[in-house]
Amino acid sequence: MDYDLLIRNVRVVRPHGNGVHESDIAIRDGRFARVAPGIDPASARQVHEGGGLLAFPGVVDAHMHSGIYSPLAEDAVSESRAAAMGGVTSSLNYFRTGQYYLNKGGPYADFFPEVLQVSKDRFHVDYGYHLAPMDGTHISEIPMLVEKHGVASFKIFMFYGSHGLHGASDSQRQFLMIADDQRYDYAHFEFVMRGVQTARERFPERAHQISLSLHCETAEIMTAYTRIVEKDASLKGLAAYSASRPQHSEGLAVFIASYLAHETALPTINLLHLSSRKAVQAALMMADVFPHIDFRREVTIGHLMLDIHSPAAELAKVNPPIRPREDVEFLWQALLAGELDWVVSDHACCRHESKIPSRYFGNIWMAKSGFGGTEYLLPALVSEGTRRGMGYNHMARVTSWTPAQRFGLNRKGDIAEGYDADLALVDPNRTWTIRASESPSTQGYTPFEGIELSARVEATFLRGGQVYAHDRGVIGAPRGQYLFRPTD
Repeated sequence: MDYDLLIRNVRVVRPHGNGVHESDIAIRDGRFARVAPGIDPASARQVHEGGGLLAFPGVVDAHMHSGIYSPLAEDAVSESRAAAMGGVTSSLNYFRTGQYYLNKGGPYADFFPEVLQVSKDRFHVDYGYHLAPMDGTHISEIPMLVEKHGVASFKIFMFYGSHGLHGASDSQRQFLMIADDQRYDYAHFEFVMRGVQTARERFPERAHQISLSLHCETAEIMTAYTRIVEKDASLKGLAAYSASRPQHSEGLAVFIASYLAHETALPTINLLHLSSRKAVQAALMMADVFPHIDFRREVTIGHLMLDIHSPAAELAKVNPPIRPREDVEFLWQALLAGELDWVVSDHACCRHESKIPSRYFGNIWMAKSGFGGTEYLLPALVSEGTRRGMGYNHMARVTSWTPAQRFGLNRKGDIAEGYDADLALVDPNRTWTIRASESPSTQGYTPFEGIELSARVEATFLRGGQVYAHDRGVIGAPRGQYLFRPTD
């Protein structure tokens, strides 16, 4: 027989073009071998009837945080199961030394092999890591991480060093677990950029897929506004948290990051989870000022679906904050206009008992930041995007193709011959209501609870093997592979 698997009668959504095409999909040795109508079922060992569903390229969720609030050994299993439920086939996780994650400092030469060892044979989807250089030693290790471990993307948390993960903090050095002679500040950010650019120059054949991502918020502004907002009795919940981390804090951080990128001649910059009109406008202004810098702009499904009036209240606390409705609508306008490059989940499973102890319910300041949502990324985008006139091809670009190309996943992101046979079969006319109790995630709640969606992932395939079916859940043992990037 010519093929291992034939998926019949689907409507193929590719990231390019302006339409979908009725077709069959033949898979051999984990890759797409042929995409065409009328492929003979007798040519395949196994046949899966697609029933006219949409076939999207497997989602590249380029912003996840496996292992942040629970041990990586647990999160890798449960949260990748949630990813498979949402049509995600590639999970790229931000990781660092310091508190949370493995709760230790030290060089990545010692730290990262432990991460890889813990991860092995636990993910149900393919996985990789972005790493954050937290001190001078880490900067010097960037070329080693690129060459030896295939880490092609790095991160700066711009507010760390002077402001806490969950709010104002005076103990950031202990949180970051860096030596007394190290500082996590603008100078460090500059040196990180120079380190990434040095690696790009050392590996010119990989340079276009070696990049730096930045969480853009300004610590000093957030600290000052937090003091003001905490004293303002008229502000509560998500509205208070948004006001304590104001939109212009994001915009200013984008300006600073962009100028440092210009100063250090680093052209591959990713501006993460832009949450507001001011942040997006700042990013677009910087693209005009520095046209030689290849800026990419990210948005999360949480910032597209939730606003400060969400009944989830403190369960939806995240950095940057959930914003007022006018910011949400601006994000959608920017996405539809092609001004935002990819959509992610920023999935950080924070179980209820960790998110906020029961005695602090209703107190936004005592809640931890972050929540999961990778399982709702694709169906929510298809549901809400369709309502707003977003084309399926555009959805495939921002969930698969563009992040795959940026982060060095050269066999991912499209349904075409030679690519990894990753795909999600989606019913665009299946109405259902989000219930945390139906998710494989161990979080136990979701800020998306009760939202009605009009699209559902019916099946997910990873390199030609089915890893999820709506009526059966996640299928089989973990078979995710580590993504050494850039891939061939």
